[in-house]
Amino acid sequence: MSLFCQVMTMADQPMLMDETCLLHQAVMLLADKWTLLVLLALLPGVKRTSDLLRQIDGISPKMLTQTLKKLEAAGIIARQVYPMVPPKVEYRLTETGQELEEVLARLYDWSVKRTQLHDAR
Repeated sequence: MSLFCQVMTMADQPMLMDETCLLHQAVMLLADKWTLLVLLALLPGVKRTSDLLRQIDGISPKMLTQTLKKLEAAGIIARQVYPMVPPKVEYRLTETGQELEEVLARLYDWSVKRTQLHDAR
């Protein structure tokens, strides 16, 4: 039995679900319009801000900056600033961020399977 299933069935009563639930907090970190796209763009490796702006269609510089700051604060990405003029800034996934690759791959596989089942109806 998975750890998740064990936690969900530990008590005699149903587990109270609220905003302190760890799974809820993790999903809320990832569940906005741009976060997953930024993570997917960074999976192959280091990117500069301009690379991310070109790769993620429709994201504004302001939203990219906000998303990057949120992910950096959460320890999912790292920001490297090189002292030059103009400043060179690069972003990469941290070890914690790289651990999301498997999770995102499984979510992608689930999405494909779901779409195929839906299309078969």
